[in-house]
Amino acid sequence: PLSPAAVVGAGLGGSAAAHFLQQHFGPQVQLDVYEAAGVGGRLATVTVNKQQYESRGASIHALSLHMQDFVKILGLKHRREVAGKSAIFSGEHFVLEETDWYLLNLFRLWWHYGISFLRLQMWVEEVMEKFMRIYKYQAHGYAFSSLEELLRSLGGEAFVNMTQRSVAESLLEVGVTQRFVDDVIAAVLRSSYGQSVLVPAFAGAMSLAGAQGSTWAVEGGNKLVCSGLLKLTKANVISARVTGISLHSSEGRALYQVHYESAEGQGSAFYDVVVVTTPLHPSRSNFTFENFDPPIADFPGAFQPSVTSVVHGYLNSSYFGFPDPKLFPFTSILTTDTPDLFFHAMDNICPVNISAAFRRKQPQEAAVWRVLSQQPLDKHQLKTLFRSYYSVQVTEWQTYPRYDAAKALPPIVLHENLFYLSGVEWVASSMEMMAVAAKNVALLAYNRWHQDLEKIDQKDLMHKVKTEL
Repeated sequence: PLSPAAVVGAGLGGSAAAHFLQQHFGPQVQLDVYEAAGVGGRLATVTVNKQQYESRGASIHALSLHMQDFVKILGLKHRREVAGKSAIFSGEHFVLEETDWYLLNLFRLWWHYGISFLRLQMWVEEVMEKFMRIYKYQAHGYAFSSLEELLRSLGGEAFVNMTQRSVAESLLEVGVTQRFVDDVIAAVLRSSYGQSVLVPAFAGAMSLAGAQGSTWAVEGGNKLVCSGLLKLTKANVISARVTGISLHSSEGRALYQVHYESAEGQGSAFYDVVVVTTPLHPSRSNFTFENFDPPIADFPGAFQPSVTSVVHGYLNSSYFGFPDPKLFPFTSILTTDTPDLFFHAMDNICPVNISAAFRRKQPQEAAVWRVLSQQPLDKHQLKTLFRSYYSVQVTEWQTYPRYDAAKALPPIVLHENLFYLSGVEWVASSMEMMAVAAKNVALLAYNRWHQDLEKIDQKDLMHKVKTEL
């Protein structure tokens, strides 16, 4: 039987991995989860006037089946939707504006961009439809030992290629116009990944699916999913930073010694199975692997710095061409890839707890805005966006992979029972991708532990799953 297992990191990937490991190995498995900063990882909140707000990408796609499931088993609720309109700003004018009237929006898109909009939708839907096969595979206990194998089983070589070529290239190929790519696609990718249309097609498709589908968030904050899953699994959460892992063996089996630093000093512990969910890129962690032969290679690629500024203040609507702030109709502003635009997107955000009486502030009132940018905003830039403000809270992170730099996808299996979860972000980065990867790693660990090789990297799974049903 498996005795102790360790999970490094208590963000969504780590909490989901702990949950799925327990689901497959059974309640008797002893789970240690190491977390240096705080449970929830990047799903953090900031407080303005005694209210909490999500400081980072907060929406979950309607088709995120694992996230839906977590919310259900934890007894959490969907946050109440507060309607608002969005627009795309070029630095001089709005290239696209949303209205209250859905048909008019469609007409506008149609008028401006013709059939591009339909072609985009068909392209995204085809990718999503194939991606959804993962849930069926996982429900039948199938796992994949590499990201390439996982992608291949969903969409063949075409899916693997989508991690190597840009979303712009793929869309132009299916007949989407350059203008639509420059105006609309660029704006969506800037607001989600803070990057250009050179991000890989697969990551782009996932981000565009979120932009056009219905999305939701968790009442009280998305990070409640992490703390909830850890409570549910009764995992032992250790406040410590893992510094390295060394390999030992006992009775012909690999044993992993996890070394860590905590407030009490240094320590270590031995495990049969270890799942690392923190990024192993040199820019993000200084993790050492000892006694592995062959040695565990360095992880290529870099992370994109991004800055979130949560500003409580009065929007300077005249910068956007609305001298009278009362008439400013938008709650979310995306931007095109214009050299002198210093921010990627900004939105008028609602607290994580939305009461029935809650109403959005009128545009002339002070509101809480979240501004995404690559560099911290200076005084002049803040004064450009806001007439005046009470507070600014800045969070700097290295959130997403720098997608243009990616060549090969990172491995999932680092050693027999040592697994790496965060590599999935190089395919696409979202809460659901982390959950899918966590389920895959738990199944992979379980199938390898029980030598059930029939359940790993199987070809022609669509056919197998159909015959099993």
